Amino acid sequence: MKNISLFPIICLLFVTKLAQAQQIEIPNLKKHIYYLADDKMQGRGTGSKEVFKAADYIEKEFKKYKLQPRGEKGYRQSFKAKVWKVKVADSIRNADNIIGFIDNGAALTVVIGAHYDHLGTGHQGSSKDSLGVGKIHNGADDNASGTAGLLELARYFSTNKEKEPYNLLFIAFGAEELGLVGSKYFTEHPTLPLEKITAMLNMDMIGRYNPDNGLAVIGYGTSSQWPTIFKDIQAPIKFNLSKDGNGGSDQTSFYKKNIPVLFFHTGGHPDYHMPTDDAEKIDYDALKSILDLEKSVIENVMKQSNKMDFIWTN
Repeated sequence: MKNISLFPIICLLFVTKLAQAQQIEIPNLKKHIYYLADDKMQGRGTGSKEVFKAADYIEKEFKKYKLQPRGEKGYRQSFKAKVWKVKVADSIRNADNIIGFIDNGAALTVVIGAHYDHLGTGHQGSSKDSLGVGKIHNGADDNASGTAGLLELARYFSTNKEKEPYNLLFIAFGAEELGLVGSKYFTEHPTLPLEKITAMLNMDMIGRYNPDNGLAVIGYGTSSQWPTIFKDIQAPIKFNLSKDGNGGSDQTSFYKKNIPVLFFHTGGHPDYHMPTDDAEKIDYDALKSILDLEKSVIENVMKQSNKMDFIWTN
């Protein structure tokens, strides 16, 4: 029997692993969404034991990617949130932002965010189902899709073997469904000085791409530098650029602090805030394309030589 060198095989395995680190992986997206939007998670309502389980899951992923803790206690930034749309006995709920940092020793930081909470079993309000109280609202699109995107971008940038010219701060926000509470709390109690943030990119409902409508990229008017950043970007999906920085998601909290923002969103659908927003309805190929687009945007932001200017769009 001839001696067979293992060197080529080892090299092939290394190259394969490196190639995987260099791209967004659909199996990872499916793993995250199917976990977060499983019936066992009971809709990830703010203050529930299941939403804390979701927070544990995100923290575990951040640790695996070796992101530095940048909360107030490890990765956690804890705060209180109030249920106000309906009357409940336990209206004041505990919640957490989960915050991880890639420190490249740079002067400026890009924030990448997504909220991970949802409506629970319909007892905190906002369900579009008139008979929805007591039903599990899995929130696969809203916003397990954005959370999965956050985790995959964290994995990509922490394993791409490059020292980027900017730092990256990844924030999974709590209590968004109760009024952007987590992002408001962060911008009022930042764990990194706001003046060091050049831009914030938010993902909320990016899993139900409709080719007739395209992807909405909101906030294009919040800096004079966004046109330069988008100039040469190509994508296999249709995307539409919208100027206003305001909107019903967490980028608004940063916009109100004079920080340029983008909000990636695939739009409404009949399952929005319904018990039928399930993991099997996500378009995973389109979700990958959206994250590839966002990755290109982030990389172009980090090519800017100066802090991005801010424009108030209202």
